[in-house]
Amino acid sequence: MEIWLQADGSESMTKTEGVDRLLGEKNQSGHLHVDGNRLMQEGEVIGAYVHIKDGTTQQAGMAHIGTVDWILVHFETWSMIPLENLVAHQVGSHTKIAAMISSPLQAQGAGFALQKGVDALVISPTAEMLEAALSVKAQRLEQVPSTTQFQDVNTDRLTLVPFVIESVEEAGLGDRFCLDFLSQFNPHEGLLVGSSAQALFLVHSETIPSTFVPTRPFRVNAGAPHSYVMMADGSTKYMAELEAGDELLAVNAEGTTRSVVLGRLKIEQRPMLKIVGGNGGKTVQNTKKTLQNANTSHVFMQQAETVRLVSDEPNAVSVTELVPKITVLGWIGHAARHVGLPVDGEIEER
Repeated sequence: MEIWLQADGSESMTKTEGVDRLLGEKNQSGHLHVDGNRLMQEGEVIGAYVHIKDGTTQQAGMAHIGTVDWILVHFETWSMIPLENLVAHQVGSHTKIAAMISSPLQAQGAGFALQKGVDALVISPTAEMLEAALSVKAQRLEQVPSTTQFQDVNTDRLTLVPFVIESVEEAGLGDRFCLDFLSQFNPHEGLLVGSSAQALFLVHSETIPSTFVPTRPFRVNAGAPHSYVMMADGSTKYMAELEAGDELLAVNAEGTTRSVVLGRLKIEQRPMLKIVGGNGGKTVQNTKKTLQNANTSHVFMQQAETVRLVSDEPNAVSVTELVPKITVLGWIGHAARHVGLPVDGEIEER
């Protein structure tokens, strides 16, 4: 992590050990400076300057990620949430984030946002701010480099793995979300859903004929509002965040995928089951990364014969017929996510 000092024209602190760059006026030789929405150094554009004051300007900042080397961020009113959102979107990009801060407390927040932190703290030339920034920089240097391995979600095809059911319990009443799409599903095709981003269960679509109700081949009875569901771009959303027009990822038992557009949500209170299972901590090799699921996970589904997961045979198996040791299909991913995006941090979900 770097420290950028806002130069005030004096030489009192500009040569302090630990200060990496100076941010000043255009005519100050060698200094970084802001020219409109550009971050400049010696006549060259090295990044973008973004003044964040609302959701629209936050999106403008995110749009620069991947297109410039640096984003210099200035908040109209200091807030951690947009900073965390920028850090989350930065993962996998070459773009670095420099945050302008005005208090020692903000140095700690920006320096460790989402455990990763920004790439530079931009501070005023005061002893108090310099001490706070140097302290954060020293702590960052002491951190053990992360060994987290991210799964590159290739949405053209996913590697599904067997989950062994450990328990099925009554869970009382809950809001059940039926998701109706603009296209129809095929047998052994559905959505990836779960209570942990680390382990998602393959929930079967309503393509199976029943004596008592007609099929709804455009529908997936997908479970509870808190559940994660895989989107078409490989990110996740909470079920309760979905809106008509969203694109989700349809997946079949072989891992073949396609994008499907959500037409509506149908939400009703129904008796629910808590289904617990996992791959027992076995190492999973996908196309590019090796991942390990150290814990079991769970999913809440409506207690109804027409709600099904996909077995490893593969067959559609009703949740009312699940018992311990039955094997179903799921997907193992990276556990730490922020606003649906994988981040380099530790998140425990139970």
